[in-house]
Amino acid sequence: MPVVVTGAAGHVGANLVRALLDKGVPTRVLVHEDRRAIEGLDVDVRAGDILDRESLLAAFAGADVVYHLAAGISLLQSEWPLLEAVNVTGVRNVVEACLHCGVRRLVHFSSIHAMMQEPLDIPIDESRSPVDSSHCPPYDRSKAAGERAVYESIERGLDAIIISPTAVVGPHDYRPSHFGEALLSLANRKLPALVAGGFDWVDVRDVVEGAMRAEGRAPTGAKYLLSGHWVSLRDLANLVEKITGVPTPGFVCPLSLARFGAPFVSAYDRLAGKRPLYTSVSLRALRGNRNISHERATLELGYSPRPF
Repeated sequence: MPVVVTGAAGHVGANLVRALLDKGVPTRVLVHEDRRAIEGLDVDVRAGDILDRESLLAAFAGADVVYHLAAGISLLQSEWPLLEAVNVTGVRNVVEACLHCGVRRLVHFSSIHAMMQEPLDIPIDESRSPVDSSHCPPYDRSKAAGERAVYESIERGLDAIIISPTAVVGPHDYRPSHFGEALLSLANRKLPALVAGGFDWVDVRDVVEGAMRAEGRAPTGAKYLLSGHWVSLRDLANLVEKITGVPTPGFVCPLSLARFGAPFVSAYDRLAGKRPLYTSVSLRALRGNRNISHERATLELGYSPRPF
């Protein structure tokens, strides 16, 4: 019986598909438009859309496991309608299709951003409450709502688990991701300044390995935080300089000043046809909780993220 991967064209999906194929797992992929990440791979390609229930039923027919990765990602406050459609309604469509098709297990990919960051002086683990305030960024709220849809499906008999990675970095980032775009901007001298703060970064290959182990070992309803290491943007830029020889931007903008300028920078980027990187949402994430525990994944899955 095949394993199905939604969002196979994305960064995590591209690596998951390759890991499944390396283990000899028959793999079916649901793709919407972009197919660069799966070109040349021995997979069963199904065109579809998580907002199209009929395409999901066709893709999930006869499937043993579904890895649901397809999601909308946005650093803007204005894109709640899109994020609600993809990250909430889309998840509901996926769980309904899994129940209808008799899928044995759903592995749902969520995000650290679905969880409350405060209090910042207490490490985040799987017991941390999901975001629920309208003041939280739309992406965060949409991922939390998607998790609730998964838990509701478990009450209806679906065997599902949740994977929550932190900021993902690593190979096969074809689109690229927001972070991949930031790396390219640094390497191509297109990022004139940095912002104070940082993220917990995790290698995409470690996320994929953790998710596959969870699929085989985790009890129904389990949730795993797959984190890595907190690194500042300045230290990240220094690594880019070491690898490429491109000097690190000299100016590091304080977060207080960056928050004031973010609306103007975002507006300029949109007018220039670029995807904004420094927004009120991304700046909020840069000052998030620095201590994100992967203790449960380590104890139950043998999860061990590689050095940054």
